[in-house]
Amino acid sequence: MSNATTSAPPQVGDFELNPELAAFRKTCRDFAERELRPNAAAWDKAAKFPADAVKKAAALGLLRITTPRAYGGTELGNVASCVMLEELNRCCPSTGVTVSVHNSLVCSPLAKWGTEDQKRRYFPKLVDGSWLGAYCLSEAGSGSDAAALVCAAKDVGDAFVLDGPKLWITTGSEAGLYVVFARTGEDRVKGISAFLVERSWPGVGVGKKERKLGIRASPTVEITLSNVRVPKQNLLGELGRGFNIALDTLDGGRLGIASQSLGLAAAGLDLIRAHLQSQVDAKGRNVSTQAHQWEMADIAADLDACRFLTWRAAVLRDRGLPCGPQAAMAKLKASLLANRAARSAVAILGHSGLCGDAERLLRDARITEIYEGATDIQRLVIARGEIG
Repeated sequence: MSNATTSAPPQVGDFELNPELAAFRKTCRDFAERELRPNAAAWDKAAKFPADAVKKAAALGLLRITTPRAYGGTELGNVASCVMLEELNRCCPSTGVTVSVHNSLVCSPLAKWGTEDQKRRYFPKLVDGSWLGAYCLSEAGSGSDAAALVCAAKDVGDAFVLDGPKLWITTGSEAGLYVVFARTGEDRVKGISAFLVERSWPGVGVGKKERKLGIRASPTVEITLSNVRVPKQNLLGELGRGFNIALDTLDGGRLGIASQSLGLAAAGLDLIRAHLQSQVDAKGRNVSTQAHQWEMADIAADLDACRFLTWRAAVLRDRGLPCGPQAAMAKLKASLLANRAARSAVAILGHSGLCGDAERLLRDARITEIYEGATDIQRLVIARGEIG
């Protein structure tokens, strides 16, 4: 037997970002620190949509990450999107969710399911930020149970006529294009279709704006549809395939919220670390408690674990492979961590944690366990994937 040492081929993926993605992460971090962090608290207080910051994000190419190059996109993909969204959300979750919805819930399904005509008409406006996109699935009686939607789309020959309100629509008041899911048949699942609806069309309106606990600079509104005539060429995908499109799109959306959660958890870790580093005695020796150090250590370790869960699911999606359970795992664990990190930051900072960045972080983190599928819905998706 030879004693020569051989180098076996790697059996796992490289956990380091390649030079292109590392440079992209730095670009996103610099942008977030320069444009978002100094303004996030004021935007939150005034519940003001960060329109100028979103325009600057568009100029930097951050609204075209999942769009094919043939239509003006960068086509960097889902891993790049996750990297970007962690950095944006570390500084301003309201801006982060705006960019996430635009890329993952509007541009992605248009790229995957849209016709050539639809892509040529809408991508030029979407990639440069002239139009933002919004995703209209939820209704008063269909949140976690999306198949219970009742918004109706009636076939009138050369068009469909849509009627019914959509609720809790992120960026709805600022969007120029909506992906709307409506009922075209009686079958609970196969009776749902998807449509591309322009904001300017007669009958499309913006209703109540919600007053929210967190991400206050991201408008969440009701979208009203009253006898909205949608040309048949604006059917997205095939008739009756809307529910499948919705679920497939939500896999990408969950990666966006997992990444938002990573950013929030990182922000909590930043606050805790800075606080503990400031606790020194007269000789400059750190005197922070071991209990607080261990809590920080656990959050740091869990943050890396959740980051790799998220990147794994993103790699699968970029390869065109199913990633439903993996995206659910990432969203489940990252959102739980975001809330834990926020609670720990408030507790460890004490009185100063009741105001300022820690207080806002606690409010912003809560939504991550609710939208794009609540925590128990993620567990349901994972369980179904395990059972088969």
